[in-house]
Amino acid sequence: MAVLVTGGAGFIGSHMVAALRAAGRRVVVLDDLSSGHRDAVPRDVSLIVASVADRSRVSALIHEFEVDAIAHFAARAQVGESVRDPRLYWNGNVVATARLLDCAVDARVRTFILSSTAAVYGAPDAIPITESEPTRPINPYGETKLAIERMLASYARAYGLRFVALRYFNAAGADVERELEERHDPETHLIPLLLDTALGRRPHVTVFGRDYPTLDGTCVRDYVHVVDLADAHRAALEYLERGCESGSFNLGAGTGHSVAEVIAMCRAVTGRDIPVAYGERRDGDPPVLIASPALAGDRLGWIARRSSLERIVRDAWAARLRASARDARVTRHS
Repeated sequence: MAVLVTGGAGFIGSHMVAALRAAGRRVVVLDDLSSGHRDAVPRDVSLIVASVADRSRVSALIHEFEVDAIAHFAARAQVGESVRDPRLYWNGNVVATARLLDCAVDARVRTFILSSTAAVYGAPDAIPITESEPTRPINPYGETKLAIERMLASYARAYGLRFVALRYFNAAGADVERELEERHDPETHLIPLLLDTALGRRPHVTVFGRDYPTLDGTCVRDYVHVVDLADAHRAALEYLERGCESGSFNLGAGTGHSVAEVIAMCRAVTGRDIPVAYGERRDGDPPVLIASPALAGDRLGWIARRSSLERIVRDAWAARLRASARDARVTRHS
């Protein structure tokens, strides 16, 4: 039996593959490589290059590899893009996941882990955010993830599917030992943008808005280490395999850091100047998002052990430096 990891060549999915292999699980990866990287998948792990919306390919691989659980990471995940072009998100996230779920149900796969998001809450009434907070997304990205969660609940009622939706906050960091890091094109996440600027790859980082109702006027976010996220997905899989009930859980460190604080930490860790420019607020950005991870701790036994801001930045920086050195060696010998 095997776990199918969709989007397993991407940032978080590749870390999930590593966590499952460390736990002795058989893994197969499905990724269209539109944003993932072939070299993020270990050579001894089967990689099927196809879309999750390709029902014939998905059905075939579920039967071929005897898949009994799915961890679903394949999705579009840029807030700004979702506002500019929402049909990419309704088709790429909701329609594609519906086809994946149909394949799972038809093949009697009953265990499903969803990579969800804190964006389902929108601008919350209370901080820290608990799972009882109303779900009122303010951008199409959050709307599509919430639609998928509701789809999962209806499939659970009708077909006996058991699921966990993991609503995580700002994924960051890297697995330095396994040489896994954050590589998006285009890159939109704050910490890798800051580190690339420290390396001289960018002239500056633009901060979108400094008039938010926060202590320094910049947005506040809860940063969670990507290895902690992978551990949470593995714990969620084991939770469902014990026969526990379906549900949605927040994944975060439970503390918030402003954009200005993250910039200061990146400057301190790298020891380099990081020029900053300021722009207007982006549509769909709430001022503060901080998780209460208590329910995940209680039900899944999960703790964000690596998610101090300093640890996140240090690991991301170490991975960036290692990758830069590797790229330089390749360039010299090419």
